[in-house]
Amino acid sequence: MTPEESTETRPQASSDIVSLDAVALSRALHARALSCAEVLQAYLAQIDRLNPVVNAIVALQDREELAALATQRDNELARGESRGPLHGFPQAPKDIMPVAGMVTTRGSPIFKGHVPAADAVVFERMRQGGAIFVGRTNSPEFGLGGHTYNPIYGTTRNAWVPSRSAGGSSGGAGVAVALNLLPVADGSDMMGSLRTPAAFNNVYGLRTSFGCVPHGPTDEVFWQQFSVAGPMARNIPDLALLLSVQAGFDARLPLTRRQEARSTFALPPERDLRGTRIGWLGDLGGHLPMEPGVLSTCVQALVHFETAGCTVDALVPRFDLEALWRAWIDLRSFSVAGSNAALYRDPASKALLKPEAVWEIERGLRLSGPDVFDAARVRSAWYQTLRALFERYDFLVMPAAQVFPFQAELDWPHEIDGRAMDSYHRWMQAVVPATMAGLPALAAPAGFGPGGLPAGLQIIGPAQADAAVLEIGHAYDQASGFARLRSPLLG
Repeated sequence: MTPEESTETRPQASSDIVSLDAVALSRALHARALSCAEVLQAYLAQIDRLNPVVNAIVALQDREELAALATQRDNELARGESRGPLHGFPQAPKDIMPVAGMVTTRGSPIFKGHVPAADAVVFERMRQGGAIFVGRTNSPEFGLGGHTYNPIYGTTRNAWVPSRSAGGSSGGAGVAVALNLLPVADGSDMMGSLRTPAAFNNVYGLRTSFGCVPHGPTDEVFWQQFSVAGPMARNIPDLALLLSVQAGFDARLPLTRRQEARSTFALPPERDLRGTRIGWLGDLGGHLPMEPGVLSTCVQALVHFETAGCTVDALVPRFDLEALWRAWIDLRSFSVAGSNAALYRDPASKALLKPEAVWEIERGLRLSGPDVFDAARVRSAWYQTLRALFERYDFLVMPAAQVFPFQAELDWPHEIDGRAMDSYHRWMQAVVPATMAGLPALAAPAGFGPGGLPAGLQIIGPAQADAAVLEIGHAYDQASGFARLRSPLLG
């Protein structure tokens, strides 16, 4: 590239740099039309401008050390050495899993100031891939709950209406992506932790198939199949770019998959969707309460699948959906108790646990072995029910959230449309079907409701069909244009 070409094509201001799609940013860095140093400074300026409003990124790192890392990345590119597509990308790992040398609180005062010695595998890959970790994205305590607040860092606020919730538990990540505080962001999802904040902030979040992206290492590597790591982004090519770095087998986690090369996810190809069959699950035949306006907003978004050439049919799975819910909360509580029972048994740390965490752990400790096996049996039957549906349909679609973003001061929605919620997470029941079946689920923007608040759809694919879900998500994005809308906070 000549100096004249570089001058003509390079963004001229920090706002131009942070507005670039991640794919375009990666290309500009590798073409040396932009330096890693100026990209870092542009994102830090954006963080300084908007993060005080929304509190998405916490534990910001020393600026001089970050500048030194950016210079190192520039020197590598000058020698023709690239670490990968994230080379020079500012990133902020979600404050749930460990990052070497960075505080990892998990949103809990128990771990205030805790600095791990090693990275989680997904962060290890992002760091080795050239990312520069500028801080952490905020999360609720232990990632429990769909609203991002904790006693260490406070509340993360919605990217569109700061008086509202950002969702959770990857709320900080979703807001950071929506407001150009980061080009892309990592998240994790057990019960909609990627999908709820994506819906609340008009961005994309992919709950990956179990084993697609390494999640750990943890003390237990064979049983845990609910929590998965995955990407968040403003569009599908950007989502795929981050996923290409995150995905792939790791010998420390034996259930990760070899058959899906990371390159599978780079820049999803244009897919001809003519004849693609979509099953619309809606509110599961009235089983799921919905805030007025959510369902109609999602129904209106279905036309964009039809524009892309799909056929859409409404259906209700034949299954005891309340039994599915009971099985889910048993398996979830079993998992939460297994991971955190030692904190509960220590009086000092127990006193610092939030009530929802105590409730989960106590439920889990009361379960018997047969209780857990029965719940797993229900889960398996549910998977077979959806497997049969995928013989008739290519994808299943349903709302990603049952409510619009609620007031940020609220702990969680205690009722929906007059129906009382009997637990702190019942209002997120819509994300359970994909989690319980272990299926990939893409949260996609569905537009804005009557009050101007964002809503989202889930696009659910067959087992291990992550790449296909990205392909239809890309076609939907191109047809809808929702992801090209920008928050009024961006000016």
